[in-house]
Amino acid sequence: GGDQAVVKDRFNFSFYGGRKREADYRSKVRSRVTANSLMELIGQSGHVFVMGHKNADLDAVGAAMGVCCLCRKRGKKCNIVIDLEKNAAPKLIAEIQTVPQYRDIFITGQDALLMADNRSILIVVDTNRPDQVECQPLLEAITKVCVIDHHRRAADYISPVVVNLHEPYASSASELVTELLQYTVEKKDVLPIEAKSLMAGICLDTKFFNVRTGERTFEAAASLRRLGADTTEVKLLLQSDFQDTMEKYEIIKSARLYRDEIAIAALDVSTTRVLAAQAADELLNISGITASFVLYPDADQVIISARSIGDANVQMILEPLGGGGNAATAGAQVKNADMKETMDALVESIDRFYDNN
Repeated sequence: GGDQAVVKDRFNFSFYGGRKREADYRSKVRSRVTANSLMELIGQSGHVFVMGHKNADLDAVGAAMGVCCLCRKRGKKCNIVIDLEKNAAPKLIAEIQTVPQYRDIFITGQDALLMADNRSILIVVDTNRPDQVECQPLLEAITKVCVIDHHRRAADYISPVVVNLHEPYASSASELVTELLQYTVEKKDVLPIEAKSLMAGICLDTKFFNVRTGERTFEAAASLRRLGADTTEVKLLLQSDFQDTMEKYEIIKSARLYRDEIAIAALDVSTTRVLAAQAADELLNISGITASFVLYPDADQVIISARSIGDANVQMILEPLGGGGNAATAGAQVKNADMKETMDALVESIDRFYDNN
């Protein structure tokens, strides 16, 4: 679609084009129709499960909280499927669990499989790839699936779906869910923790309104501010402790320049996704750097966190490595590969992108 073509052979996908930035073709009419369709589906369902991607971040949790608000409006039981031991939003989750309405909201994928029946629906937020969801068996078990996502469509897209709100121009899944709330609930229906969670998701993905921020992003943030969300409190959620901060700067210290404008940090030891992402963000603050890549080993795979500013499209660079995301933020999990093999593949993909662009 657009300026990108995909060729599928027996083994993989080849991508051509896709260099233009996404244009905002979203219509408020479409958002309203989608909101009404989703509310109707929730009303007809039994149990509602909401699920983000593995290692859920503030945007995935924030969008899930917004969906829970929609379900409460329709009087439906809702649970968020998440790994409480392995996620990137521990502070927010701990705060959510202190709210009476959300005390038992978080469940594991195994619990969800036991609770699901033929009237259940699954709403997937902040990802569109079946291999990236928190619990893939749950995705396969439930027949009625909805997707709310802002990443560019991957080759292995979740299908079939009943309701699909897929807007690559949006800053975040939280922005999309906030728009749905504007058409379906009143101010008194939204709890302060829900507004705060949605604001946190937007702030995380826009780096506090510095990247991928459009007119609709500010409209969504303004509506959340009216609902009681405070960006100062969100800033506290995004703070790192002293040890993590030191580790982040060690990652930055290990970075090397490539093509005079690309920073690549390849680590010998594992780290967390959050620190890798923060280090990639921080590298873009260096004058002259237009793209950054942080690589680290994780069991039998290598994880890549990539960020860009300007014309560099990190999603296109990581697509040949099995990654995805959008032009400014992308990631990849290169399975059954060591660091040298992954670095060689990354450098080859970078060269191909810049030589053909």
